[in-house]
Amino acid sequence: MVASLHAQDDCSASPCHPQLGDLMVGRSGQLSASSTCGLKGPQNYCIIGHLEDEQKCFICDSRHLYNHFNNRKSHRIENVITTFEPQRKTRWWQSENVDHVSIQLDLETLFQFSHLVLTFKSFRPAAMLVERSKDNGKTWKVFRYFAQDCASSFPGIPTEAAVTVSDVICESRYSGAEPSTGGEVVLKALDPNFQISNPHAPHIQLITMTNLRVNFTRLLTLGDTLLSRHRRNPQDKYYYALYEMVVRGSCFCNGHARECMPVDGSRGDVFQEAGMVHGRCVCQHNTEGENCERCLDFYNDAPWRPSDPHGCRCKCSGHSERCHFDAWQYLASRGLSGGVCDDCQNNRAGVHCELCRPFYYRDPRLSHDHPDACICDCEPAGSLDGGLCDPHTGRCVCKANVEGERCDRCKHGFYGLSRDDPEGCQPGYWGLGNTVYACSPCDCDVGGALLACSPVNGQCQCRPNMVGRRCKDPAPGHFLPPLDVYLYEAEGAAPQSTSLPTCEKYFTDQGYDFTFSNGRFQNSIPMEPGLEHQITPHERMVDQPSTWTGQGFVHVQDSTELRFTVDNLPAALHYYLVIRYEPERVALLEPALCLGDGGVYHVDITFQKQTKQADRSSSHILVDSMGLIPKIESLRDTCSQSKWDKFQRYQCVEISSVVGPRVLPEVCKELIGSLSARIHNGAVACSCDPLGSFSRACSKFGGQCSCKPNVTGRCCNSCTPRTFGLGPGGCSCDCDPHGSLQEACDPLSGQCPCHQEVSGRRCQHCRPGYFGFPHCQPCQCHGLADSCDPVTGTCLDCRDHAAGPSCDCEQGYHGNPASGEPCQPCLCPDTVASGRFFARSCNRDPNALHAECDCHPGHSPRCNTCSPGYYGNLTTPGACCMACNCNGNIDPRDASSCDAVTGECLRCLHNTHGSRCERCQPGYYGNALAQDCKACSCEPHGTKLSLCPARGPCLCNPTSGECPCRLGVVGPRCDRCADGFWDLGGETGCQPCNCDPENSISNQCDKVTGQCRCHPEFGGRGCNECADNFFGNPELQCICHCNLDGTEHPACNRYTGECICQPGVTGTFCDECAVGHKASFPACPACHPCWSLRAQTVKDLRLEAERLAEFVHKHGTPGLPDYSIKIGKLQDELDKLKDTIKPKAIIIDKTPLLNAEIDDIRNDLNRQLEILSKKLKPVKLPSRKAVEALREIKKHYESVSDTEQQCEDAKAMLEMSRRRRQKVKEMLTSCSEKNLDSLERRVRNLNVADFNEAICGEPGDAKCSEAPCGGALCRDALGARRCGGLGCRGILPLSLNATALGEQAKKLLADMPGKLTDSETKISDTKQKSRNIKAKAEEMKKKITEKKEKLEKNKNETMDLIQQVKRYLQELVSPEDIEKVAGAVLAIQLPLSLEEIQDMIDTIHSIVANSPTVREDLDHLTNQNQTVKELLEAAEDVLQQIEALRNKMEMNRLQAQEAKSAADASLDNSMELLEEVKSSFEKLKKNEKKKSTNDEVTERLKNITMEAENLRDEIKDKTELEKRILDLEERKDRKVEEVAEL
Repeated sequence: MVASLHAQDDCSASPCHPQLGDLMVGRSGQLSASSTCGLKGPQNYCIIGHLEDEQKCFICDSRHLYNHFNNRKSHRIENVITTFEPQRKTRWWQSENVDHVSIQLDLETLFQFSHLVLTFKSFRPAAMLVERSKDNGKTWKVFRYFAQDCASSFPGIPTEAAVTVSDVICESRYSGAEPSTGGEVVLKALDPNFQISNPHAPHIQLITMTNLRVNFTRLLTLGDTLLSRHRRNPQDKYYYALYEMVVRGSCFCNGHARECMPVDGSRGDVFQEAGMVHGRCVCQHNTEGENCERCLDFYNDAPWRPSDPHGCRCKCSGHSERCHFDAWQYLASRGLSGGVCDDCQNNRAGVHCELCRPFYYRDPRLSHDHPDACICDCEPAGSLDGGLCDPHTGRCVCKANVEGERCDRCKHGFYGLSRDDPEGCQPGYWGLGNTVYACSPCDCDVGGALLACSPVNGQCQCRPNMVGRRCKDPAPGHFLPPLDVYLYEAEGAAPQSTSLPTCEKYFTDQGYDFTFSNGRFQNSIPMEPGLEHQITPHERMVDQPSTWTGQGFVHVQDSTELRFTVDNLPAALHYYLVIRYEPERVALLEPALCLGDGGVYHVDITFQKQTKQADRSSSHILVDSMGLIPKIESLRDTCSQSKWDKFQRYQCVEISSVVGPRVLPEVCKELIGSLSARIHNGAVACSCDPLGSFSRACSKFGGQCSCKPNVTGRCCNSCTPRTFGLGPGGCSCDCDPHGSLQEACDPLSGQCPCHQEVSGRRCQHCRPGYFGFPHCQPCQCHGLADSCDPVTGTCLDCRDHAAGPSCDCEQGYHGNPASGEPCQPCLCPDTVASGRFFARSCNRDPNALHAECDCHPGHSPRCNTCSPGYYGNLTTPGACCMACNCNGNIDPRDASSCDAVTGECLRCLHNTHGSRCERCQPGYYGNALAQDCKACSCEPHGTKLSLCPARGPCLCNPTSGECPCRLGVVGPRCDRCADGFWDLGGETGCQPCNCDPENSISNQCDKVTGQCRCHPEFGGRGCNECADNFFGNPELQCICHCNLDGTEHPACNRYTGECICQPGVTGTFCDECAVGHKASFPACPACHPCWSLRAQTVKDLRLEAERLAEFVHKHGTPGLPDYSIKIGKLQDELDKLKDTIKPKAIIIDKTPLLNAEIDDIRNDLNRQLEILSKKLKPVKLPSRKAVEALREIKKHYESVSDTEQQCEDAKAMLEMSRRRRQKVKEMLTSCSEKNLDSLERRVRNLNVADFNEAICGEPGDAKCSEAPCGGALCRDALGARRCGGLGCRGILPLSLNATALGEQAKKLLADMPGKLTDSETKISDTKQKSRNIKAKAEEMKKKITEKKEKLEKNKNETMDLIQQVKRYLQELVSPEDIEKVAGAVLAIQLPLSLEEIQDMIDTIHSIVANSPTVREDLDHLTNQNQTVKELLEAAEDVLQQIEALRNKMEMNRLQAQEAKSAADASLDNSMELLEEVKSSFEKLKKNEKKKSTNDEVTERLKNITMEAENLRDEIKDKTELEKRILDLEERKDRKVEEVAEL
């Protein structure tokens, strides 16, 4: 019940929901699967993942439940419930080899679903779906589809991400083949990606279910099920297996409950399962129902809503306890109130019981919610309709002979009011002669009536507030007080002064009540110390009568006097004084006191025990009250003697004075009532307290009001003893049972008696310094806080620099308060108050001199400097180290990358510069903020000369990269000439074409050669000359009639016009073949080299033939044919042959053709000679002619031999020319990119695979689009040649890499001396500072030694002085003064401050002021005081110097550490550079064959190695220096400690 109350308080003003849990826990009997392996008997299965294990197949036997020790083969569906056991991976559920398997969870009621998590041992299904039901499985709705291929497994289901809760989609991310085990499938009811504007909307809150079903529709296989079965069944490897199934949810309470309880009717064995989520809500917010789906009976003023904590109580004004909600009423009130009250009480009617019932009317004197506000107080005997009021006027409708507001009296002249009389009263029986009898007596009440009755109707004239014909009854709301109505409680009496015996007073002051018996005190009742009387409240038991009035009794000591104040007497009478005390005793004091009305009386009563009872009774008396009872004898004239006799006979006065239940005889009651009416002049108003009473009415005699629970008093205006807080519900202490000792509380303050560690009026929380109600325990604040949070125990208002839940040291302080170590300020590098505290916290290292600072990011370990990459002026309070804003273009590890104070970037990377590295360097362009600065690719010959420095690339636009071009140059890179310009590679850039306007087609020329487009007959670069095939004056005319097919280039001499024939061509216009060449113009192929020999032979033969012809002609030879024509032709051919044979002719080797021709000619000639020899007769030639002929033949032979030699020389020249043309072709291929289509086709036919592999890298025979290393003819997207690349081993990429590495090494080597110089400078400075520190330390040591000696001397002098004072005191001072002085001396604590020494001197002076002859000693002590003062000042100076030295040593040590770090970094960079250079050297050795390059690299490598070794030696020296500095610092610390001890 207490837990429920606390839960109600926790979510009374906000929606509350039960905690989520696993709905599977405790519901193993409600979980089922359509297929489980081994249920009917053992089944074999294999595991695909056991490829390397010897055992790949296992047995499933689920006929019995799983047991880790003796039945691990069982794989039932219960195994998927989470158990958190260490061996939970050894248990799982496994199905048989079937595609369609379902798992179903049946819940006992409606639950709210959160998410589902399935952890598979096998492959996850290739396809599956999740369904839920809200009607116990009658209908199902798909929640989500999962498939490896959604389109084929669940066609038509959307695959895009779900946007709302109601979207049904298919997901593929949980259906892959990986992982093969341990894969998960997760389904969340509310995906984080959902756009939910109202989380309490019904469609969001009502994600509920009574059943959940998971359907596996297709197994995921690896395709081997389609193969033939050789060794084992492949289906044994495929099944569904689950390690764990978690269904997270909670009981569905519509936002009106924080916890749930078991549903009625569920199995009893499931309630013991720990962590089970139950389904019946413990409703709050004034709701009820299994799911808190409706309001409580009396909380229907507003419609029920989910998650709405403001359930409204019906407004029935306290006149009804039942209501219902009415929608029409709610709409009609515009949403203000919809509750309709049922069964209105107290004569009420209306929607809110706000109206009086018909025939009742509203009493204007009472409040609206008063139970008696609707009245109809008509006298039934005198009213019509049985006493009903008029519904409009509220007045009583009297009978004919009745009158009065209540219709309660007969009209004048009538009497005998009767219900049975239709007229109400009968006329004429009271007056004389109006009745059949004599005059009837009035019989008016002796106290309630003033005068006799009316002679007509018998009505007596009543006193105020008295009613009835006889005036003996009080009016409604009034009563007749009893005799003892005037009571004065002892609790309100004032104690007067008293005196006690010495012993009794002592024990009473200590807070004890006691008894004195046989000379011994015995404790009785504990009292409040220091009080002479104490109130002891008594509780009224329901079944027992009360013997006291008021709250209880007052303990008064013996002989205590109490003063009672009397100021409310109604009339001047004699009153008896009545004292009531325990045990149940009443003392009626006589004689009676005469007291008047309107006065104030003080009645002093002294309580004293009787002597006989003093030894055995308590020292206190329990007094209840004092009462005043009127003396009846003073009112004898009020009643007759007979009534007075009866009054005495029945002891009415004695009975009235008794406390507790009493029964007054009717005689006493009637007479006391009459006397009371007489004394009080009528009835007295009830005066019921509206808070403590149920109504304003009270009892007619005594006036006791109807009190609410735990309310007492006649007027119900006070709480019963041990209760507190009079209110609408009565009185109640409401003490918390966990924190209070008992249920009763103090009646005045309402304070409940609490346990020692509990406080609060109700004992409802822990007292200050404790927490964790009701099990209060002391706050764990280490004595640094007086209180803590009463719930969490978090310490509040920690002091002494502590903070946090346990008052640990706050930020900027260190210590261990738990062990008593106080919080001391962290010096990081200064305290928090200084504004120079740059750490989160610090920790004290017992082995270190200083605390270790946990510095903010960007600060050094001592927080006194900024880390590399950060800046800040840490000497200024409030400063901090901020990251250098260099836009990511510096090395944050480099201490010199940015200025440590201003943050200015100093070493920009990625080709950037600027104070923030925000711009690209000159010669680069791009986005520096994105580390994308690229080198400008401007053509130096085309870019403006002023923007191309001598060393470095040309400058371009830093954003677009566009280059500033010279005049006549265009293109983004300034890499081509504009139209009308040429010669980009010239010294001055592109030059104007300057084409002759008359002889050229246009002013545009070739961009490379500058050649203008000339008219056909003109030539020269600017068309200002005759063309190669023309001659003449270009200003007049250029002509040439040479045959272009047979001429050289140019065709004719541009000055003479002579045609320049090609070899083998002759003629004026070079239009025929020369002798010695075949007549196939214009090729004119040369004849065989032997043609010259043959030509000479032919010539000789021709001459011989001529001679023979002449001989024949002279002698005649009839019958012979005429060969003159043929010989003439042969002669012509010989002439042609002679013309063709020129010394400088270039002969093309066509020997086979020439040989064939020569053979034909030889054969033909031989035939002719044979014919001729046959036809000629033998002629004997003269010998002289024969000799001449022979000489001529030899001469021609020599000529032919010379010609042959010339042919051989021509062949050599031809081969040289061929080689030169080949070289020119290669040069043209590498230099020109245009007009070389024919040459490119020829080159492509060549096999350059080996060339490509050697130059660019393998493979060399692949296409350019497929070759990673490119090739000779490959180009990139921009048209540039592509050769080499990442990983290519060709000569060109390796050379480029070697060059780049060489440049990088060169740059690093160039920077290395600067870094080494800086390090050397720092080391030198550190050495100098160390030498200075050493010198100062030696000097300080010397000073300390001197001070020590001086101090020792002063110490000895002081000891002598003390001895002298001691002797002096022993001789001249009294022992009392010596004792005082000794005490003062012993109280001295050294070392003392100046003020303390002064105080001590004053004290000594005051002590020995009265001693004789002390002036001289006092002066001596004053001198010694001055000496001590000087010594203290000197010691303070020494300590300050030591502290300064310590700080300086610490600074030097930090600088040495920084220098060492910089040197280490330089050494690391050097070693890395050395490795890179070595690697580059190895590559150069493989790709370079020139010995000079290897020697140069080897020399550089040796130099770098020597520099690295020197740097290592310097670092080693620095390390030793640092060690010496640390040793010096330790020696300095020891000296400091020695000085501190001194």
